[in-house]
Amino acid sequence: MEKFNFEQHAHRRLNILTGQWVLVSPHRTKRPWNGKVETPQVVEKPQYDSSCQLCPSNERASGEKNPAYTHTFVFTNDFSALLPDVPEGDYNVDDMLVAKSERGVCRVVNFSPDHSLTLAEMEIKDIARVVEVWAEQYRELGSKDFISHVQIFENKGELMGNSNPHPHGQIWAQSTVPDEVKLKTEHQKAYFDRRGRIMLMDYLALELRQKERVIYENEYFVVLVPFWAVWPFETMILPKMHVSSVAELDEHQRMCFADAIHVITAKYDNMFSCSFPYSSGIHQSPTDGSHPEWQMHMSFYPPLLRSATVKKFMVGYEMFAGPQRDITAEGAAAKLRELSSVHYKKK
Repeated sequence: MEKFNFEQHAHRRLNILTGQWVLVSPHRTKRPWNGKVETPQVVEKPQYDSSCQLCPSNERASGEKNPAYTHTFVFTNDFSALLPDVPEGDYNVDDMLVAKSERGVCRVVNFSPDHSLTLAEMEIKDIARVVEVWAEQYRELGSKDFISHVQIFENKGELMGNSNPHPHGQIWAQSTVPDEVKLKTEHQKAYFDRRGRIMLMDYLALELRQKERVIYENEYFVVLVPFWAVWPFETMILPKMHVSSVAELDEHQRMCFADAIHVITAKYDNMFSCSFPYSSGIHQSPTDGSHPEWQMHMSFYPPLLRSATVKKFMVGYEMFAGPQRDITAEGAAAKLRELSSVHYKKK
């Protein structure tokens, strides 16, 4: 019988952070593609857009006017999904119709006053300023007595639901710990209690030994495709030291984190010579108490698959059964590794 090879044969991979599995079908990459193809829209953005509600000195829909900011600018979201003054409430009918009130704070983080940029095109020192603001916001929001979790994220591109092309991300802080973070807490704690070590530190040590899925590393951070990746070119940034939140990074470590972000976002854009869409987020320790088991990590979930116009859809099997991918994590890492970290517009 033919020997199993996970570069050729269907198999499942375990996400050690959540306990969930992903189906990998590498043989499907050989099938012909007759699906949807779109013409990419290449739009050169100006440094300042008078119609943009996030540009310096412009008025937002709320009537508030942005200051003439010269670097990162943070404000409370004018259309917040969570509000701090929601009254406590419960609704329960036979344990079947269940609802509870939820309090929180939502903020917008403008990465730069320059409307034309993305993280991939920003200078590393300017990305480091964004990281510093993330740390400040995590500390401030996490210290509020009604906040248990602070989620930092970015939706880049119209494909990911971004309603404004100005370089920005969001922060949602809420009174309960979301399900994804709860799962990651449970699995990291179980590992910590069982072995007395940090799960993702041990995982990173293994990845650095194998090198198959590592894309880039600097003094303090590693960029890799996780073994259990779901999205075609999904990546994760992991610190080499034990860090439970972005607030624990010192100035030099923030610069190294910024460097890692710069490298992977530039490589993404270089993949298909386009502004590569993605959703990214930083998972870090909940703020509802002590979590020594937690290791901070940043994930990027980009949907593009074969070109700037062919994307991965989570449909069919993924919606009704579980996640599935064709290209292996090792294959994706190899493609990303060979790409330049110098943005294609600067070549």
